[in-house]
Amino acid sequence: MSDTPNNNDANNNDAVAATEQPTVRFADFGLAPEILRALSDQGYVHPTPIQAQAIPVVLKGRDVMGAAQTGTGKTAGFSLPIIQLLMEHANPSMSPARHPVRALVLTPTRELAVQVAENVKAYSRHTPLRSTVVFGGMDMKPQTETLRRGVEIVIATPGRLLDHVEQKNISLGQVQMLVMDEADRMLDMGFLPDLQRIINLLPKKRQNLMFSATFSPEIKKLANTFLTDPLTIEVARSNATADKVTQVVYKVDDEHKRDVVEHIIRQRALKQVIVFSNTKIGASRLSRHLEQRGIKASAIHGDKTQQERMAALDAFKKGEVEVLVATDVAARGLDISDLPCVINFDLPYNAEDYVHRIGRTGRAGASGDAISVYSDKDERLLSDIEKLIKQ
Repeated sequence: MSDTPNNNDANNNDAVAATEQPTVRFADFGLAPEILRALSDQGYVHPTPIQAQAIPVVLKGRDVMGAAQTGTGKTAGFSLPIIQLLMEHANPSMSPARHPVRALVLTPTRELAVQVAENVKAYSRHTPLRSTVVFGGMDMKPQTETLRRGVEIVIATPGRLLDHVEQKNISLGQVQMLVMDEADRMLDMGFLPDLQRIINLLPKKRQNLMFSATFSPEIKKLANTFLTDPLTIEVARSNATADKVTQVVYKVDDEHKRDVVEHIIRQRALKQVIVFSNTKIGASRLSRHLEQRGIKASAIHGDKTQQERMAALDAFKKGEVEVLVATDVAARGLDISDLPCVINFDLPYNAEDYVHRIGRTGRAGASGDAISVYSDKDERLLSDIEKLIKQ
């Protein structure tokens, strides 16, 4: 994935066309000319609802709990005000001491970390502020070298961040702002002990932002431990699915599911579709099946190296691969511009994951299709989803 600031794939979820939000403009927030110039480079003029509500509050220094359905632009909702607030510290000095870590963004997955990092790099491109991303599955040396040169904004997955802390590659003693992005997913993935360790390393006085698609009781409990008098911002009802996504379910026999998915892809002439599988083995088998039938497919899941996953995603974005078969490791953080369709080969075990999966399509006001296939044994999973989305 490229760090090119004008990469529309990286930033499509962070702003909408001028016709959709006619009243508020990014220029109304008092953002620095350098930030407005970066937004202008990408053709962004009007914020999405979550951005319009969150940016002024974050700029005032308030703690925030931000809830918005996926694809609404949460990343710019926190990254733009962070860059603005750090502008007073921006300097061109080559000394690492002049570039301590002042903002920390934690994400649950490598893919989301890279996505957020691309956005931050794009929005800060005309400033002297430095940012970097650290995540596991990659050699630590290049990350270490970048950290030791000094960076103001670090985007990280919790485990790899603690690796760097233990090796004294990074100091968190001057962090002024902490962001937990997709906090519910971090808890689902068992990161709570790591999160608590990280929080204990930070200065007591700081601004805290928590952004997530859903706020479960567990999330609210976590928020109570580190947020101070937060303002809650919700721009859609809890667990809402995007209005412009058409959702269809087909009941089929288990042994025919692969053939049905192949038929859907051919019948609709889909040239860019993400298919979700619950297991790594299932994802690999489906990918192989489609390849054998002459459909360009690739699988991404937790057993693939980070380089393999990034290469597959890059090929998918370029159109070299038509079907990306993914486990839930890819359900969040993937941002494909104008993705027309997602298919659930398996219904997710966790109903909330359905919302995140189908949120890969219908982003930033576009329309999309979400197709699911299920068998008799999946009736309970379907019922849980229907209860959650109230459809």
